Amino acid sequence: MTRTPHHHAYLWVGNGRALLKDGPRRPVHPEFRTADAPPLECAHWLLKPATRIAGTFAPEPAADWYDAQIAQYADAVTGSYGPAPGRAEIIRSLTAGNDIVGGWWLTGGRFLSLNLIACPHRVRPDYPCPHPHRHRAAGDGEFESRAAGWAAVR
Repeated sequence: MTRTPHHHAYLWVGNGRALLKDGPRRPVHPEFRTADAPPLECAHWLLKPATRIAGTFAPEPAADWYDAQIAQYADAVTGSYGPAPGRAEIIRSLTAGNDIVGGWWLTGGRFLSLNLIACPHRVRPDYPCPHPHRHRAAGDGEFESRAAGWAAVR
């Protein structure tokens, strides 16, 4: 079966101390699939259960989702960061098959991790799609999102 290129969206907000525990963030660890914190390598998100996927998108709706998440958490961001990538930059990068990954410290010692992970993944092409039934018909461009209100149809 030919896989339609797409991106899976993952969002994690949690206690920043969870990022210090490397073991459960590696696929070889017995707790990897159930560990709450983001994996150490971006492509490893594809090895997590499909229930962790916030949405599956073509590039333009993926950029909209990413921007909306940043806007939702903007008031809680602490510290100094460079600007997040703009919508056009995100679309260009996703269209080229790249991942978009961002992380920000939030108030209360929390950390926000936003990820748009390419599928199939060019660094890990052997990783199966965690949600293959969502895009069986190659080229149909139709994807789904669990994020309320987001249309993810190209």
